[in-house]
Amino acid sequence: MNCSDCGHFNEGGNFCVKCGHKLQEEAAASQTAAASEYQPQQQTAYAPQQPNQRVRQAKKVSKSSFSYFAEGIKNPTATAQAAGESQFVNALITVILYALSIPIMLYVGWKLLLIQFVRSMFKLPIISEELAPSDLEDFNTGADLIKATDINSIIHFNFTDFVFKQGILIFIGLAVIIGATYVAAKFGKVDVSFKEFFSRFGTFLIIPTALLLIGLVLAFLHVEYFSYFMNFGLLSIFLVVPFTIASFKQSGTSGLDRIYSTLIVYVVITIVLTFIVNGLGEEAKTIITRMGNSTELNDLF
Repeated sequence: MNCSDCGHFNEGGNFCVKCGHKLQEEAAASQTAAASEYQPQQQTAYAPQQPNQRVRQAKKVSKSSFSYFAEGIKNPTATAQAAGESQFVNALITVILYALSIPIMLYVGWKLLLIQFVRSMFKLPIISEELAPSDLEDFNTGADLIKATDINSIIHFNFTDFVFKQGILIFIGLAVIIGATYVAAKFGKVDVSFKEFFSRFGTFLIIPTALLLIGLVLAFLHVEYFSYFMNFGLLSIFLVVPFTIASFKQSGTSGLDRIYSTLIVYVVITIVLTFIVNGLGEEAKTIITRMGNSTELNDLF
């Protein structure tokens, strides 16, 4: 150790052999400095990496949504009555799934719907009496060919344009229905916040959403029965409204009767569904027009 006073090197001991300066203070100072330099490097090198907060939050929300969805199917009434403002996000996810599953199902299964429509026309007495059995056989052969052909790429049927455009329109329609139901409940002297009301409505919407998701899976598997699940899911909205209103207690007896409030909301639902059907009808006209103008499709048949 070098003496800080005279610079003489000492192999050991407590004092410098040349000038007598105390060496222990120098050793302690050197050890303290070395420890202070080493410690930050050690913390930097071995500090545990903190998990991403957003990833943890996403996992928590997905886990909560799955359990909420499963419980809503198992015990819909109890789950809805227990749903408070804390379930608003899960209810919003349910509404979004409901809105998106319909256009996705139509995008995937519109060929099957077209085949079902034509087949039902063949079964009409006026038409079936004039058709030969070979005509129906030719149609079935053509239907199998349509199922096996990716006509979307031929007529340039864009997924984004159809699904997101119609999904947004359906979501807006659902928002109007929920808003009208909430106003009707307020007229019925139901004392509840909008977030809590939305959560309960979204919880009762779980079963219709599940029906639509089952139909979506069947559409991907090219099973024609998917249309039944789609119709049940759409019509179930007429049951969600009275169930939601009836699940709340009125704070007085002078409010609007629940039967009348439900009927008012039914009128709103009918108007909203009319707009949605008209929008889908315009899309269907566009598809048929593209099919008629497609040279590739004409060459196929």
